[in-house]
Amino acid sequence: MALDYPNFAFEILHRDPDSRARVGRLSTPHGTIETPNYIFCGTKGAIKNLSPRQMREAKTDIILGNTYHLMIQPGAELVAEMGGLHEFNRWDGPMMTDSGGFQIFAMGHGSVADEIKGRNKSRVKSLMDISEEGARFKSYWNGEDLMLTPEKSIDVQRKLGADLIYQFDECTAYHVDRAYTEESMHRSHRWGDRSLAEFERGHDGRQALYGIVQGGVYNDLRLESCAWTKDRPFFGTAIGGCLGGSTEEFYEITGWCMPQIHQDRPVHLLGIGAIPDIFNCVRMGIDTFDCVSPTRIARHGWALAKGVPGNRINLRNARYRNDPEPLDGESDLPASRDFSRAYIHHLLKVGELLALQIVAQHNVSVINRLMREVRAAVRAGTLDSLEKEWLGD
Repeated sequence: MALDYPNFAFEILHRDPDSRARVGRLSTPHGTIETPNYIFCGTKGAIKNLSPRQMREAKTDIILGNTYHLMIQPGAELVAEMGGLHEFNRWDGPMMTDSGGFQIFAMGHGSVADEIKGRNKSRVKSLMDISEEGARFKSYWNGEDLMLTPEKSIDVQRKLGADLIYQFDECTAYHVDRAYTEESMHRSHRWGDRSLAEFERGHDGRQALYGIVQGGVYNDLRLESCAWTKDRPFFGTAIGGCLGGSTEEFYEITGWCMPQIHQDRPVHLLGIGAIPDIFNCVRMGIDTFDCVSPTRIARHGWALAKGVPGNRINLRNARYRNDPEPLDGESDLPASRDFSRAYIHHLLKVGELLALQIVAQHNVSVINRLMREVRAAVRAGTLDSLEKEWLGD
């Protein structure tokens, strides 16, 4: 099988001579972004507490929607009827959707996602069966029996209309044994071939498909999966699945994969976005990241900050009760520049939703600033010194 992606391109603009870090240009029908970059999660078709305009004000380039959640509510057919997700949520830039594969992992091991636990804590292990055909599960919305197959995943993503989409896969848990990990990986490969075939059947140049490297914590399985993705006509590659039980194991597993995958394709790291991880994984050659963390921690009063321990401050703490300083006095974003920490502390204490909006937009802005500085540092050869600025000595 050969596939062309006529409205997409990935160009490598600069390579760091001392690592695998690189600066690239990723072109889509909805615009072009530079990499390394961060993809913010609009899980159910919206970034938590922020409008598309506010995301643009924070200098966001690209966002993500979730196939599993959107197929359940409001349904892919309705989104398509409304003109696709870009038209539905009024985001006019590049967009990515995942395959629903992570939710198979989450459903199979006792939870769907933190985003829905609070609303319906009684629904656990909604996954009913994983077979060669796909995953059968009960909707957390209305209890309906649903089936997600490779073909269905591609069909849903086609109706949602994101630029960058994913093959269907299963993300195995850390505690499963090697035998199940290998069985699951080979099934994900077969699902990937079916995803490619379904994608080709409806391919009209408006979307580009990523393959996903699986294999859990096992070096030989990871290398086999890298070879599988490299040999298929995917546009991009994602590093997915279980990445170990510690930071050290995560970096080791990612390090196994990066020299083995297709070197000219964009590389996405699924579900990872902590600031220390960004520095380490950019050096390994990762081009894009996604994570719910920037807006999730905002809902708990945590504001991201450069150069402080843990890269964040807890605005609920009493120390900020009479702090007149803004979140970032040098920022050109009003949310970061115009409100005192004392005012935000007050809003959090009294439960005003404005606090969550202010901190969420600030956090998005901080991550976007980080990625701009990372790209500049890769070009200048100063990534090590930039890391010290952000993380401290």
